[in-house]
Amino acid sequence: MPYDAGEIIQEEILLPERSLRNMLRQASIPTLIMCLAQITGEERWLREPFLPKRDTNLFADESGGLPADVQQTVRDAMERVMGALDQGERTPPPAPDAARFIRMMRACVAEEVAQEYVPMMMEEMGFADRNVHWRHGVPERASRFHILIIGAGVSGLCAALKLDQLGVPWTLVEKNSELGGTWYENTYPDAGVDTPNHFYSYSFAPNYGWTGYFSKSGEVLAYLRDIAKRHGILERIRFNAEVRALTWDDPSRQWHIAIRTADGRQQSLEAQAVISAVGQLNRPKIPALRGMETFKGESFHSAQWRHDVALAGKQVAVIGTGASAMQFLPTVAAEAARVTVFQRSPQWVKPSNDYHRKVTPETMWLLEHVPHYFRWYRFGLLWRYGDGLLKTLRRDPSWPYPERAMNRHNDKHREQLTEYLMTELEGREDLIPKTLPDYPPYGKRMLIDNNWYRTLKRSNVELVAAGIDRIDGNRVIAADGEARAAEVIIFATGFEAGKLLSPMEVRGRGGVALAQVWGDDDPQAFLGITVPDYPNLFCLFGPNTNLAHGGSIVFQAECQMRYVTGCLVQMLEGDVDSIEVRRDVHDDYNARVDAEHGELVWAHPGMNNWYRNAKGRVFAPMPWPLVKYWRMTHDPDLSQYVVTTALESVPS
Repeated sequence: MPYDAGEIIQEEILLPERSLRNMLRQASIPTLIMCLAQITGEERWLREPFLPKRDTNLFADESGGLPADVQQTVRDAMERVMGALDQGERTPPPAPDAARFIRMMRACVAEEVAQEYVPMMMEEMGFADRNVHWRHGVPERASRFHILIIGAGVSGLCAALKLDQLGVPWTLVEKNSELGGTWYENTYPDAGVDTPNHFYSYSFAPNYGWTGYFSKSGEVLAYLRDIAKRHGILERIRFNAEVRALTWDDPSRQWHIAIRTADGRQQSLEAQAVISAVGQLNRPKIPALRGMETFKGESFHSAQWRHDVALAGKQVAVIGTGASAMQFLPTVAAEAARVTVFQRSPQWVKPSNDYHRKVTPETMWLLEHVPHYFRWYRFGLLWRYGDGLLKTLRRDPSWPYPERAMNRHNDKHREQLTEYLMTELEGREDLIPKTLPDYPPYGKRMLIDNNWYRTLKRSNVELVAAGIDRIDGNRVIAADGEARAAEVIIFATGFEAGKLLSPMEVRGRGGVALAQVWGDDDPQAFLGITVPDYPNLFCLFGPNTNLAHGGSIVFQAECQMRYVTGCLVQMLEGDVDSIEVRRDVHDDYNARVDAEHGELVWAHPGMNNWYRNAKGRVFAPMPWPLVKYWRMTHDPDLSQYVVTTALESVPS
């Protein structure tokens, strides 16, 4: 279905019974106040009695904590303003200046917002231009500087869009038959985002028609496809083509690329630069279970869901209790005769009343038609899902209980999550020891409850916390020696996250393979983007750029493409053929990453997570606040790179 239901919603909303007054009853009052402050320019909206009260919900209290009469005053004022705008009696003012903007942000979220967030949020909300531009028009040599983009997911599409804006030619190669990456490949029941979708979307391509607050994979995929189609990207993607090898050729200063198509044909092409947008979570990891060859039933990984395998009436074994299992287990349990869930270690689970909530037609209309409503609504979400949590994940050396929490705030999270767990498991106290983690909250990916505890309480579901010893025919033998029957095995065991860019063979300057440099599980890159000895290779969603404290990978993709396009503009305007990050710059950056992670929850001893490699180094999450990474990636400094001037400028 199309992602933007704008036309459909407009037809519904414009019915006589759907008056503006009725729609405003469903509006977020803090968001309306910001719209009024911006449209009217009146100071009264940034003073009492119109200042929203602070709350700590994941989604803001739509009343703003204000009395009913004040809320109605806000709605009435917006109704008058909308009427004046419609009649041409008022024109919206320009974007607020920095001083007024920060006052508005602080009023909106009812807390301190540091000055450093002003330029980032101005861009994120569309009040400032995030794009990089040529100083004197497109250089002539730009048309000969061809770029290969690998992967047509969130990051790859962002890359194509931004390169189009620059006028630099590109080829986008996608191994699948459809775009979308994660959102195409993961089709298991209830697959979806666990980040609010109103900011799990490009800042430059708002979607007013999301049907839920946490959309399912099909709707996210439709959003991405629609953007690719309307921007002329879709028909230019080379589908069913997998990059097998990248080899840097120093004399010609370009990459030689080997491609294999779905029908087995070998192809080759050359590019002056490569943007890898293959992601971190796209190669399923299936454990080598002893005796698996004796299993006579069906087995598959959750990322390769077998829709042809009927689960009704079957005995199903689910191995793994991470994010995917959280989403699909309730559906599987409702279909199967019996489900046995094998858990290596428990996960922290947080509640959200909005996880299953649908967006009303009235709210969709408000997001699209009330000036600046979408912008301020998105800001509120980004702030609440942004950097505020990170400081609570830092080690307090004076905290007396380091085994259970990082600090006092983190321990408060533990208390709240534990209370929720015990409430949900009332009547099944036997499950509490199996489901209560012994490590600090957020040490592993925090999961949003999709009726997980309620599903575990079902009479046809058993949670086994002993791990797996082996498979014996159609029996799964747990580490405690007890056997459980299984006709279907579903692996929810994650991905080969440490093997970034695998299985591509990437050889840089001197012919050294990147897999040899990184090993099996220790990828490192400057800003997560560039690697020494691999000229003109840019990684999107690379090492240490995953987000485990807030934000979204869409935000990361935009930051990273701002950096990449900034590099390209400097190169092409400066007669530069290639750049590669200096070894000392790269090593210093990663030393700072490691030092920062040493103080954060993901390096906490006494637990395992997929964020760390075999030696305990944290290679996946970013340790920085979003605003710091935005600043780091905003304006590239080519003095941090080994720069090779253009061939045509080199004396013979």
